[in-house]
Amino acid sequence: MCGRFARFSPAHVFRLLFQLEEFTNLPPQYNISPGQNIYAVRGIVLRQERTPNENSLKRIQKEVVPLQWGLVPFWTKEPTLGPINARAETLTQKPYFKTAFKRHRCLIPVDGFYEWQKTPGGSKQPYFIRMANAKPFALAGIWDRWEGPNSRIIESCAIITTKPNKLLKTIHNRMPAIIPPSAFDTWLDPSPESQERALALLKPFEAQKLEAYAVGDYVNNTKNEGEQCILPKSDRYKQQKLF
Repeated sequence: MCGRFARFSPAHVFRLLFQLEEFTNLPPQYNISPGQNIYAVRGIVLRQERTPNENSLKRIQKEVVPLQWGLVPFWTKEPTLGPINARAETLTQKPYFKTAFKRHRCLIPVDGFYEWQKTPGGSKQPYFIRMANAKPFALAGIWDRWEGPNSRIIESCAIITTKPNKLLKTIHNRMPAIIPPSAFDTWLDPSPESQERALALLKPFEAQKLEAYAVGDYVNNTKNEGEQCILPKSDRYKQQKLF
């Protein structure tokens, strides 16, 4: 699963990644947890054109919006915090997710995510997983809009998970689905014919492009924030010994 992540790169880096005219200057967050509002990129089709070889080419306009992390489907009567993750293998089958997948796909900007590895002693060791080049990237997400009495509106999302790659399977049995920049428009395209292409993107990301390292237990508490969350465990131990 993916139950915690970090987003701390400057706004201009995310503007470049998503080819956006604007990306709000957000304070760095190193320990984003379920139930919080997180920022997502979603899109609408501006127009459809034909290329010389008659393939369809869509122009997608992207926008950045805050979404509650924990999906609340449009049809639910009580807007309780819903699933934070959706399994890629059952997206098109489960009522909780299938409509959102068809109509409302989004991208979650991150600098890395956390997974917890079970140890022989029964405790769990947190790991921070990021790109090997330390650049930000995008997780696959779905979102929905719930409307209730008194004009109450909740827009929420879930992160899609898939099977782990060779790197992650030593840590956890799931990993978030990562969408490469070349496929952003394909993932965000809400048209019916895009669904099969979008599903094909939900596969384990290339292990050689990622790195994972153990971090200290500081990140275990969702109230803790700051760069200490992603500090390698050995470095944190050394830092603590200085005081």
